[in-house]
Parts: sequence; structure tokens; C-alpha cells
Amino acid sequence: MNQIYASIITIGDELLIGQVIDTNSAWIAQQLNKTGIAVKHRVAVGDNKEDIVLALDEEQKLADIILITGGLGPTADDITKPLLCEYFGGTLVLHQPTLDFIIDLFEKKFKRPMSERNHKQAEVPDTCTVLMNERGTAPGMLFKKDNKIFVAMPGVPHEMKWIMEAHVLPYISKHYQTGFVEHKTLLTAGIGESFLADKIKDIEDSIPSHIKLAYLPNFGMVRLRLTAYGTDKQVLLNELNQYFNQLKDRVAEFLVADEDIALEAVVGNLLKESNQTVSTAESCTGGLIGHLISSIPGASAYFKGSIVSYSNEVKTNLLDVPKDTLYSFGAVSEQTVSQMAASVREKLNTDYAVAVSGIMGPEGGTVDKPVGTVWIAVADDKKVKTIQFNLPFDRQRNVQQTVINALNFLRKLIVENKCG
Repeated sequence: MNQIYASIITIGDELLIGQVIDTNSAWIAQQLNKTGIAVKHRVAVGDNKEDIVLALDEEQKLADIILITGGLGPTADDITKPLLCEYFGGTLVLHQPTLDFIIDLFEKKFKRPMSERNHKQAEVPDTCTVLMNERGTAPGMLFKKDNKIFVAMPGVPHEMKWIMEAHVLPYISKHYQTGFVEHKTLLTAGIGESFLADKIKDIEDSIPSHIKLAYLPNFGMVRLRLTAYGTDKQVLLNELNQYFNQLKDRVAEFLVADEDIALEAVVGNLLKESNQTVSTAESCTGGLIGHLISSIPGASAYFKGSIVSYSNEVKTNLLDVPKDTLYSFGAVSEQTVSQMAASVREKLNTDYAVAVSGIMGPEGGTVDKPVGTVWIAVADDKKVKTIQFNLPFDRQRNVQQTVINALNFLRKLIVENKCG
């Protein structure tokens, strides 16, 4: 059985200038992987006819399925539909079911007159199969050429997802005999990518060609992802688990999770398992730790709140940091963050607390405390533990690195207490 490949083409100047983040490609790739389709390329092009045609010509050389999003709206810059009509040698014709749906949409939902531009949304190339869009006015279109399929969908994410789920994925499952694509991911912290690679080199060298190992570093953490391709799912999983378990054992000292999960979700799961709670006291991170913890669905079960104490006045008035401590040791000190952690845990009545204070830059550093100096404290009902970091990055990355270090320090304390 041959591996089936797909390419994703996203269209729009807004993607190239960074005004809009392309989330469509990531979602599409995830769905294709679930069906055993490997994504060969992800290409972003602007609203330019020559660039779009070049992308279509190039991607059909590499892939069996070419999925296109964007450029199907009613305005002049939406050029995908007439371009595809010309590319596949068709003529625009009225698709009555789409027109009926659009009319009904304007009369019943929008409750306003339909313009001529919206009427033209129902025009489609006569060389395509129309994929009805029940979430908007632009239908999807499926073309066939040289045993390849091309599917054009709106760039609006909820419309694209509906067409994918209602039409495209069922079509792929019906018409393609796919293999299996399986992924397994480890999350590590406290070790750099190059050191991690040295540590697992012999395992990596032994992995067969149909299983690929990827390193995914980000802000003090590295994910190790194994991706396997095959025709027998159970055989593939058995083989994948063999190498995955070898990696787990080798990196056990730095292992955070044996699944593809965010660090804040790992902390949340640990707290839920033990029916415990956490609070945060944040200075240099401005509430970002609390934001990440609370971004996980169900976080209200374990996250009580945060005190953002950016100024010394707030540290004293709300977190009971003595003025003498601030004067003698400074806001960025072991003594200050220890008091911050102990106070917020007591005031918000939580089982755990995490506190941070640091100098993120680009200014504010001194000889004794240069930019990048960070103190982190975690507390439970018996103790407060502290750790210092000297981060060498710019302001944004220093903040992100501090957040990751704080969450991981908290995770370690929870695990330590859990293991007794």
C-alpha cells in the first residue's frame, strides 16, 4: 500500500504580512494524520494569480490531495474561484442549491437584503463538485485532475472545518486506501536540545526509517515526537511503543509528561488527581502564570486566583512583604519571593503557591543583579522552596522562560509530595 500524501495551500496577503495567524493548516494536518494521510507541504501564498498557479503546479507534483483555503469571499481581492475556474478549464455557472441556501440565510438569520456580490457566491466552475457550506455563503469546490484531487474551501476557520468534516474527510476515507500514521510525544524540561540529543543518540540511531524522531524545543522545554508510518496499525503501535518506552527510560530525570500536553495542563492534572489547589503571586510575569493555569478547561477546580504585585507597594500591602526586607534585600531576592509565596497561599487558602520576581530587561539591572536575574518560590503548608535563574535573553523570552521554570518548579513540588 502506497503512502497517500497531501499538500495544504493557504491563500491571503494577510497571512504573509503576519496580520492573521494560519491556524487552518495546523487543524487540517491534524485531521489528515488521523486518517493516515501524510502532509507533504504547507504553503502560504498571497492574493496573486501567478503565485497561486505556481503553488498548484508544484504541489500536484508531490501530493495526491491538494487542499486550498482562502480567497473565496465576495470581494475583489478574493480571486481563488475565478482562478480555479480558468485553471481547470471551466465556466462559472449558477449553483441553485447554494443560491437557495444563501437567500434563506439572509432572510432568516441575517434579516437583511442580499447584495449582488452575495448572489455571485452561488456561481461555481462547472468542472467542480460543489461541497455545500452550511456555515457560510462560500461553497467548497472539489476538482479532479490526473488522478489528483483539489479541494478549495473558505478561509474562515469554522466554515473550513465544517466542509472538511462533512465532505472532505468522508470523501478521502471512501476513495483512498490509506495506511496509518501514529504519533507519540514526550515532554521534557531542564535539559537543552543538544544535550538531549547526545543522551539518546544510540536509541535514535537504532530507529528504523519508517519511524521518525523530531526535536521540538520551546522556552526551556523540548518535546520528543516519534512519528510512524505503516499498513498494520497494531504492529505499528507495538513497534512505536518499543522505542517510545526506551526514550522514556533514558530521559526519566527530565520527563514532564509522556503525552503531547502543555506544562500548565500537567500541573492541572496533578492538582485534580490530589484534589488540591494553587494560587500565584507574580511580579515580573504580570499574571501570565495565572493566565496559563486558568486557560485549561476545568481550572476552576484547582486554581483560586492570583495577586499581581508588580510594585513594592503591592508586595507590602497585599502580600505582607516587610519594608525592611525590600530595603535590605530588594524586590528581586530569595527573601521577597519566599514571603510572597507564603502569603498568597495563606490569603487565598490554597494547598500550593508559586511566586516570581525578576528583572526582565532591557533596563533595571545592576552589577549584583543583572538583567535576567529571577527568583522563584513554591510553597505548601510545611515549607517554601526557592530557586534562582540568570536568564540571558530579551525581555519577552525572559518572561516566557520564567513562566516555564515556575510551572516546572511547582510541578516538581507536587510530584515530590505525591511520591512521599
